[in-house]
Amino acid sequence: MKLRKVTAASAVVLALALSATACGSNDKKDEGSSGGGGKKITVGIKFDQPGLGQKTPQGYSGFDVDVAKYVAKKLGYDENQIEWKESKSGDRETMLQRGDVDFITATYSITPEREQKVDFAGPYLLAHQDVLVRADDDSIKSPADLNSKKLCSVTGSTSAQNVKDKLAPKADLQQYPTYSACLSGLQNKAIDALTTDDSILAGYASQEQFKGKFKLGGLKMTNENYGIGVKKGSDLKDKINKALEDMVSDGSWQKAVDANLGPANYKNEPAPKIGDIKS
Repeated sequence: MKLRKVTAASAVVLALALSATACGSNDKKDEGSSGGGGKKITVGIKFDQPGLGQKTPQGYSGFDVDVAKYVAKKLGYDENQIEWKESKSGDRETMLQRGDVDFITATYSITPEREQKVDFAGPYLLAHQDVLVRADDDSIKSPADLNSKKLCSVTGSTSAQNVKDKLAPKADLQQYPTYSACLSGLQNKAIDALTTDDSILAGYASQEQFKGKFKLGGLKMTNENYGIGVKKGSDLKDKINKALEDMVSDGSWQKAVDANLGPANYKNEPAPKIGDIKS
């Protein structure tokens, strides 16, 4: 009888141990830096940039999203293994440093200041600061033409201020809370132009309700080298660079540009070579 009690107790202990081991195995998220094959990879994108990174009732869409899906696939992850996280501009370095995400694809310009905190794969797109104007407005052909024009600035953005400080000191800055509000102002002629990266402008102008109503000025006032951010020292950098090269060579890169930004007649630069940062 005593032997049976010991045996039963041992069986319970063994069962609990096995159960704990199994739970630990199932719950643990494989790290993205392992190079793929794990259960999940966590990717940071913008949730509010049409044509680039947008969360919709149907899922996630945009050029950055398509790039991220392609890269993840090359790393060994199917689309249903991607966990998307919103990466606001001011949070990106912190998210990478804390390990909240494995990589970030979110109109993330490569700058010397950011490179001190995180590493970048790419660049995968060369954008430029530009203006968006009404389709029938031919009065803005150079930055100097913005003098005395009402130029929309999203609150907290430095793009419009840079134009006023360096290129068009007489521009009349108008602050709006969102790009969508700027577009409405542009449409009803409350403002004359909206400025930020041309890729972002093209994404907004490509929305169904705005198709054909706006055009890009083509001013190319700055170079914005979009890279994919990873944690400092991550071995994902080289793997992502190879994936980006494959995306360009097999035609998927241009297809993604055309699908997401083409409706605004976006004249994209050729795909940049890895490591070629335009100042």
